[in-house]
Amino acid sequence: MSRISIEDMIQVLDMEVIYEGRSLSIDIETSDINRPGLQFAGFFDYFTIERIQVIGKVEMTYLESMDPDIRKIQLERFFSSGIPCVLISRNMDVPQYLMDSAVKFQCPVIRSRKATTTIIQRMINYLNSALAPRITRHGVLVDVYGEGVLLMGESGIGKSETALELIKRGHRLVADDAVEIKKVAENRLIGESPKLIRHFMEIRGIGIIDVKAMYGVGAVINTKAIDMVVYLEFWDSNKEYDRLGLSEEHTVILGAKLPKVILPVRPGRNLAIIIEVAVRNWRLKQMGYNAAQELDNRLTAMMQTNMEEES
Repeated sequence: MSRISIEDMIQVLDMEVIYEGRSLSIDIETSDINRPGLQFAGFFDYFTIERIQVIGKVEMTYLESMDPDIRKIQLERFFSSGIPCVLISRNMDVPQYLMDSAVKFQCPVIRSRKATTTIIQRMINYLNSALAPRITRHGVLVDVYGEGVLLMGESGIGKSETALELIKRGHRLVADDAVEIKKVAENRLIGESPKLIRHFMEIRGIGIIDVKAMYGVGAVINTKAIDMVVYLEFWDSNKEYDRLGLSEEHTVILGAKLPKVILPVRPGRNLAIIIEVAVRNWRLKQMGYNAAQELDNRLTAMMQTNMEEES
């Protein structure tokens, strides 16, 4: 399970530490956020204590209107539950009664200048990305016509050389050799390169090259959604390859289903052009046009017409 510390979130989202509490190294494990208005009113059923608690103007106004004795009881029950931290939005002053309860149970208190809905949205977006399930795969990720194409296959089959040809043809490199993949939504994967090797490629016989320095900033991109997988394999004369495209293959990465194209590699095949065609063809299918199906429909219609004429 992915985790992110409160301290890391504070640095990224430019928050202010009001009270450090027991530790700012506490790990956050969910991107869900809670506004504790119901808890201040005394309703603690289904209260998820692992969420960051955000106090906005509504919650702060309600606390001010409460009877001091009841407010103290509810705040102590709230802070004693084991919540990771409390965030105060709109740069509001922190009342002493709230600080007293936070200090008593050593709960970190942080503050943001942003409006409540704005900071909640920013936190959810950040945490969704930081806590996303992730995996590293051997391959090359390139941006071809705006689509993320993950090139996979055996070592030495020519993935990097194919990517280099695509770069020369105006497309962009995301990652070479190692692709870090994270799942940010139900069926959406984002790929990027490890920072250490970002924008570098290994070309056998030449060595390491810096794509950004050699081809310019327009030849690279840091992250890209993965839309399809192209698997390169050595040509097997005993294997029957798809020549019509009526059947579609898929592969599953981190539970996400992606279209998969298998390209046999042998001398004389320009893989870069074939990948461009594969991407264009996939985009046409997404728009509802399937060339193989169209040809099949024409053949069926012609056969039906011939049979009617013969009869």
